[in-house]
Amino acid sequence: MADESPRARLLAGRIKAIVAEMIEKRIKDPRLGFVTVTDAYLTNDLREATVFYTVLGDPVEQQSSAMALESAKGLMRSEVGKQTGVRYTPSLQFVADAMPENARHIEDLIEKSKKADKKLHDRAAKADFAGDANPYREPRDESQVDG
Repeated sequence: MADESPRARLLAGRIKAIVAEMIEKRIKDPRLGFVTVTDAYLTNDLREATVFYTVLGDPVEQQSSAMALESAKGLMRSEVGKQTGVRYTPSLQFVADAMPENARHIEDLIEKSKKADKKLHDRAAKADFAGDANPYREPRDESQVDG
């Protein structure tokens, strides 16, 4: 976020690292799939942290991973408090990151645009001129003029 204070930005980075490490090493919930923490934002008053994540898999795996993260939220928050040493440990909110879906959508649009460009190029290659092939007047050759 553009108006984020330097302290909030620094602490958000630390929270991102702590949560990612906990997901990788300490959370043993079988519902938890292949989760990647992509980013974290912290309010300027350092009270609320939003952690963005992605899950590799189908919608069922994504939903079960979201439930696993929600149930492990308290454990992660207490670990964040221990490792950061701030007076008030921020509450954690997990939000599925829409970046992969957005990127996929953009790639689909680019592919569609490439196909349309190729189709247009093929049509243009077969097209004829509307008028003469050379619409410009040629300079007269003085040797061919009667006179």
